[in-house]
Amino acid sequence: MTTLYTNIGELTTNDANLGDGSVMGRLEGAALVEEDGRVAWVGEAAHAPAADVRVDCHAGAVVPGFVDSHTHLIFAGDRLEEFVARMAGTPYDGGGIRSTVAATRAASREQLHDASAARAGALFAGGVTTLEVKSGYDLTVEGEVRLLELARSFTNETTFLGAHALAPEFEDRDEYVELVAGAMTDACAAHARWADVFCDRGAFSVEQARHVLSSARAAGLELRLHAGQLADIGAVGLAVEMGCASVDHCTHVSDRDLAALAASSTVATLLPGAEFSTRSPYPDARRLLDAGVTLALATDCNPGTSYVTSMGFVIALGVREMGLTPDEALYGATRGGAAALRRGDVGHLGLGARADLVILDAPRAAHLAYRPGANLVARTVLAARGQGE
Repeated sequence: MTTLYTNIGELTTNDANLGDGSVMGRLEGAALVEEDGRVAWVGEAAHAPAADVRVDCHAGAVVPGFVDSHTHLIFAGDRLEEFVARMAGTPYDGGGIRSTVAATRAASREQLHDASAARAGALFAGGVTTLEVKSGYDLTVEGEVRLLELARSFTNETTFLGAHALAPEFEDRDEYVELVAGAMTDACAAHARWADVFCDRGAFSVEQARHVLSSARAAGLELRLHAGQLADIGAVGLAVEMGCASVDHCTHVSDRDLAALAASSTVATLLPGAEFSTRSPYPDARRLLDAGVTLALATDCNPGTSYVTSMGFVIALGVREMGLTPDEALYGATRGGAAALRRGDVGHLGLGARADLVILDAPRAAHLAYRPGANLVARTVLAARGQGE
């Protein structure tokens, strides 16, 4: 079965071998053919081959499906009062996670699934075709397994985040770290691809994070890290040292760690929804990009600091608040996110890529930044089922 997408206003492929030769791989007057879930042909519409199905894009721009490489999708309840307090001047310190842990533990599997499915549906409607989902809102061995099992119903890009906060039953952080690095990792490894740690001021130390990540790697998991959201404690450097695929937040990065990050394959995933929702300083994306760091943008969808389910809004924040151009922000939300997940099959529309794409109700992709708050996604196409395979 082949499908021809034609009458495209502007096609962004993120493949420098196509179109104008730029990193965006942009074409005008183009068409695209999908066959068996993969991009089979890209070129001028006038020369498009015959196909079984024809889709008229009505002069809308077509971009790769968004890759949301950082979400905390599985949770119960909300933290509205915490948000209201922050808007009144209370600073964010990471302490509100415990209230979400209590609500999540109390929720049934069905309640958690249905609430999470609604959030996943909103992300999909907004153009997300690949997403990562973390655990981290139960903090018991059995509970973290339950969250990862639920996460697997939405994606195979699942992340074990037992070291999200100190579980309420514990007073000694080192004692809890031993549980996470031991029995919890052993139980969760079969349900996750990744392991993550919240390594920051008031959370877990660099040494504690190194211990958890080392145990996770020994259990066969790949690594990611929350770092530099609240302070620079050397966590970005740890991410590079450990070969993490992604280091996420990166608001506070020393010059030394910036140089190490730029020389590595670790992606800096920026989460501007968190700064928007906490009234915190935004990461200096321009500084990171100019140093040669690969950037990704993600929603950080969570109940406390970024209840955001719109990648279009994240792109607009990246442009307005972090110094990115519209193309740089779009690239970060697509191919940058794919790099953060070490995926070469998504985030672009080059030949052989998964034909996951977004048709916009706008003639150019830059409208995503130009019209913040508007849902410009006319259609999300997930051509290849089974994310993460």
